[in-house]
Amino acid sequence: MVLPAAATYSIASILDHHAVHRPDRLAVIAGPARLTYAQLAAAANQIANGLRARGIQPGDHVALSCPNIAYFPMAFFGILKAGAVVVPLNVLLKPREIAYHLNDCDAKALLCFEGLPELPMAQMAQAALQEAQLCQTFVVMPANPESPPALPGAITLAELMAGQPPTCERPPVSPFDTALMLYTSGTTGQPKGAELTHWQLILNFVHLRELLLPTVDVRIEADFKVLSTAPLFHATALIAQFGVVMYAGGTSVLLPRFDPKQTIETMIAERINSWAAVPTMYWALLNYANEHNIDVSPIAETLKVANVGAAPMPVELMRAFGEKFKTLVLEGYGMSETGVLSYNQLTKPAKPGTVGQPLMGIEIRVHDENDQPVPTGTVGEIVVRGHCVMKGYYKRPEATAEAMRNGWFHTGDLGFIDEDGYITIVDRKKDLIIRGGYNVYPREIEEVMMTHPAVSLVTVIGVPDERLGEEVKAYVVRKPGATITEDELRDWCKEQMAAYKYPRLIEFRTELPIGPTGKVLKRALREGLAQGSAGA
Repeated sequence: MVLPAAATYSIASILDHHAVHRPDRLAVIAGPARLTYAQLAAAANQIANGLRARGIQPGDHVALSCPNIAYFPMAFFGILKAGAVVVPLNVLLKPREIAYHLNDCDAKALLCFEGLPELPMAQMAQAALQEAQLCQTFVVMPANPESPPALPGAITLAELMAGQPPTCERPPVSPFDTALMLYTSGTTGQPKGAELTHWQLILNFVHLRELLLPTVDVRIEADFKVLSTAPLFHATALIAQFGVVMYAGGTSVLLPRFDPKQTIETMIAERINSWAAVPTMYWALLNYANEHNIDVSPIAETLKVANVGAAPMPVELMRAFGEKFKTLVLEGYGMSETGVLSYNQLTKPAKPGTVGQPLMGIEIRVHDENDQPVPTGTVGEIVVRGHCVMKGYYKRPEATAEAMRNGWFHTGDLGFIDEDGYITIVDRKKDLIIRGGYNVYPREIEEVMMTHPAVSLVTVIGVPDERLGEEVKAYVVRKPGATITEDELRDWCKEQMAAYKYPRLIEFRTELPIGPTGKVLKRALREGLAQGSAGA
């Protein structure tokens, strides 16, 4: 069916608009690559035409495996300009996992960065394609365009684009068609593909830009640079950073991986205006600046706002970072299935420790175990509805129905809403510790322990206990030079918390397991415990 013109609405229109109105504005800075909006649009159009020439139709699913380099925005918009759905993949996936994702999303094509010797992404993708028969087009984006890899069955990005015109007419796309499929982490089973629509995502971009307006100069000639250090295959970076800055007509500055030294140097050299990251990145940047006596005053001159997402940020860390870098730190909340839901907004006083208030058009409530609203200040499961919610999980009607009960999307997060409408995330429902019949929220324990002068980083989980069901265990990274013992820290915690809350078990580590998106991997700590028990 051909859609009437009034029904078409694509994210790709963002790029076309800026290519006309600000063609010479830098759209992307990624290492030595610097692409204007006109150049990015031309490259995306050639990729779109190349995909069409190889049989990609509107609505087809195209997987994209690429770190934060210039290829990502080129391919992202190229897939959308073809009318297809972008399926970003975690760049650390192994062949078996890549095959699972390609088969699960019915990908017709895969665009994959070649990788590096320590991470041969294209070789692993090639192995996975043996098990993904539907994926007939394999495009490799070489690390060195002058000497592309020779992989049987693959073509290079240059070959895909060769002879294709730098203009492309967008196919008609409904606002409610799927634009992006983001995979959940799979912590409670196999990863699921959340289908996000053009309408849903563009409204998220609009509302987040409006939120940032008090700090952003939106004149055509003004600079607006956003640094992305979190991977673009993750919702926080792709939606709340890259998508928003593209919509605003600013410049997206990309780093292929987070490194504190390179991040600070980039913030200074590029005069970054906004940065969004997960709490562990804030922690690493603050520690690096303090340990190396870095003068961060040049950063403070331009960094107007720093945004936090993907995981709860300890209030003490937020305070310390804001004081050091002389910038406003705002925490928000969102999910792969919803995009960004709420933020501490510049038009109202921020409340550290909360994720602010809902964005425009989004309703958030707290429900009990019977799916009924609870009183103000009462902890329950956070549920949401509005334009923000995904179409559903791809090919999983039962999982979709379970998540969207009674007209509300159930997040699986526990929290409460205060009398001013600010939302506090207590913990993930699955991370709740039930110790002797009492509910213990790990984030609360972590917040308190982070205020100890010897504690640099901490995460808390529940471990099996024959008598109580679960016991509270804290994994702690000491600050440099700190010599506090387990007994000393346990005694301090006992003075700060109720008897049923404080961690009886404390283990010091030199580092904590961090996932590709920068979150502490509590699952890895639990699995380590289980393996230890099995081997005992």
